[in-house]
Amino acid sequence: MKFTAQEEYGLRCLLQIGREGLGGSLTIPEIALRESISIPYVAKLVRLLRQGAFVTSTRGQSGGYRLSRLPEQIGVGEVLAMLGGRLFDPEYCERYPGVETSCTHTVDCSLRSLWRSLQTGVDQVLSGTTLRDLLGNEQQTESSMGGLVQIGSATAERQSFDIFSGMGD
Repeated sequence: MKFTAQEEYGLRCLLQIGREGLGGSLTIPEIALRESISIPYVAKLVRLLRQGAFVTSTRGQSGGYRLSRLPEQIGVGEVLAMLGGRLFDPEYCERYPGVETSCTHTVDCSLRSLWRSLQTGVDQVLSGTTLRDLLGNEQQTESSMGGLVQIGSATAERQSFDIFSGMGD
């Protein structure tokens, strides 16, 4: 599973704006320079973030983009859903039926159970993570997330198992 470039760069642009605080603002060229991405792509991403009500814009010489809410009120899951959607949604099975009009596994599908469980685990992590949590450095973010970002460690494996083992109870 992969996150799209739009989700990655959109979140990075939002973080740049968030680092300026509610009183500060950034222009599209400033964001593009800080993130080393093209001005047209930043313009597209910031437009999406504005449409999603995560940022507001101000015109003029002292204009730019600023957060529309406090960083602790902006959920990362909400931002990613707006930028690209979910990893798995119920319509997934309807979009990939193979050569038939409906999937041959519509009634009984073990893969659908896997994708639902994975989405639930991802939703749990993302719903508990705000923009505020990501405004620090990597070490601070790891601490605030309780070690969930330590991929491959025994702690992460145990926490991941705990997330998924409670499903269906």
